[in-house]
Amino acid sequence: MQVHIVHAHPEPKSFNAELTNRARAVFTDNGHGVHISDLYAKSFDPIERGHHYLERIDDGVFSPLAEQRHAYATHTVPHDVLEELLELERSDLLILQFPLWWHAPPAILKGWFDRVFLNGGIYTNRKRYDAGHFSGRRALVSVTSGAPEAAFGPGARGGDPEVMLWPVQYSLHYLGFSVLRPQWTFGVQGHGYSYEDESLARHRLENGLRAWEDRLLAIHSEPCLRFPGWQDWDDRGRPKSGL
Repeated sequence: MQVHIVHAHPEPKSFNAELTNRARAVFTDNGHGVHISDLYAKSFDPIERGHHYLERIDDGVFSPLAEQRHAYATHTVPHDVLEELLELERSDLLILQFPLWWHAPPAILKGWFDRVFLNGGIYTNRKRYDAGHFSGRRALVSVTSGAPEAAFGPGARGGDPEVMLWPVQYSLHYLGFSVLRPQWTFGVQGHGYSYEDESLARHRLENGLRAWEDRLLAIHSEPCLRFPGWQDWDDRGRPKSGL
């Protein structure tokens, strides 16, 4: 199995980095290939803009959709995007590792979606959802939060985890990935925010790292989340009766 980990945290000593390093160790120790794309370390530019495209289809007006489609068709995809695409193409499993910032992923990861998943190439009008480009591949979101697990849930003060991850996971489904249940690590406290004794928190997080390792060892046999596909909609894109 080939695994591509997209890591979106700026600090190499962070708990997110520990999760990424444990994942790499588990997979490599068991004979799998691993590639890590550390977005902050490589200074990935998350802003989609005209100067990324050296052979513009229109120098006067920048239309991201048009320029992406043109770059894909003419093999002039920006180099940093092409690197990401090549790793995705040869991977069986994609892991997105990031902290929850303002109830969403860091902006650099959103920008990675904006730039890497090219219109007219990675998705088209019919090449999406269960007929998506990455059909047959799996994707897993691993996310951390500083607040404790008790603060999260429908109507809770921390917000609903399923709602906050919906844009990321549904976008992965849109691209054809089979999406696994997310890996949540709550209570990564510190920097003025503390919810339990530090020694207890560290012990809990160490247990979480071991649980992460155990899960990854059996990841190939996990069931995937259920999302609607083409067969679930009528010609107007509305749910068919009974759904």
